[in-house]
Amino acid sequence: MRIAVYGAGGIGCYVGGRLAATGTPVTFVGRQRMAAEVAASGLRLTDYLGADLRVGDVRFETTPAGAAAADLVLVTVKSAATDGAAAELAGVLKPGAVVVSFQNGIRNGEVLRSRLGAQVVVPGMVPFNVLNRGGGVFHQGTEGALDVQRDEALAPYVEAFARAGLPLKQHDDIVPVQWSKLLLNLNNPVNALSNLPLRDELSQRAYRRCLAAAQSETLGLLAAAGIEPAQLLPLPMRRFPAILRLPDFVFRRVAGKMLAIDPLARTSMWEDLEAGRPTEIDYLNGEVVRLAESLDRPAPVNRKLVALIREAERSRRVWSGPELLHALQG
Repeated sequence: MRIAVYGAGGIGCYVGGRLAATGTPVTFVGRQRMAAEVAASGLRLTDYLGADLRVGDVRFETTPAGAAAADLVLVTVKSAATDGAAAELAGVLKPGAVVVSFQNGIRNGEVLRSRLGAQVVVPGMVPFNVLNRGGGVFHQGTEGALDVQRDEALAPYVEAFARAGLPLKQHDDIVPVQWSKLLLNLNNPVNALSNLPLRDELSQRAYRRCLAAAQSETLGLLAAAGIEPAQLLPLPMRRFPAILRLPDFVFRRVAGKMLAIDPLARTSMWEDLEAGRPTEIDYLNGEVVRLAESLDRPAPVNRKLVALIREAERSRRVWSGPELLHALQG
């Protein structure tokens, strides 16, 4: 089997690296900057459970032709680049190749499918955080399997993912799962604006109240649209806002497992701001704003978070919990 990772950044290098470290041939396709980093250092994949894997001989290409021979292509580009990636892949992929979207957001599978009519497109998502520590080191800081739409075309690859420690969790309908992941990802802008590791941010009630406000607003919109989010964690998603609003000492007792996060874990949005790159805010909280507009309803909290991140893309500012909460309430 021949696997290609298209858009080999943090998620792509980690998932593809885990596959390569356990014997699966993988070709990485990405930017020259990452190609140079990996050529100099190889790949090192670590996680919160203590895994520490290395890949010394990494095949890394910088043009779409690197994916031409692939039977399975994992698309891990940022959501804003999906349409461009689909157009590039349409020019090189062989008919019948399986293309899996491992991206944030809701609509990437549709975008890929619109361009890749001769291939099998499978929507999916990565539920865990990956931190790029530099020097070819990528660290998984939170738990989770890889979620995908159920498709028999994935059958030849299930064993390889399981061997890599990244089992494929297949769902009959991926959309409720994607919305549940997006509800959790509404914390990305809160974390990025806090400039704190996830564990430290979630330990503070004011930041949690910001997340609770964004989630409550989104849950109301989903109910109006007739969408029931999947239950990914022990608690139903609709109970999360109430739990998040608890005082710190009660939260630690009731939901202490939510704070059992690797101290290194941060969000990809924080990484993007630190690196001066555009974020995926339009495909996270922006997706909530689009849903609200389709229902002719307001979404002031998520709209404000979109605006604050766009400001942060131009001029970095760190927000305390009380400051951010006040801005969202206003």
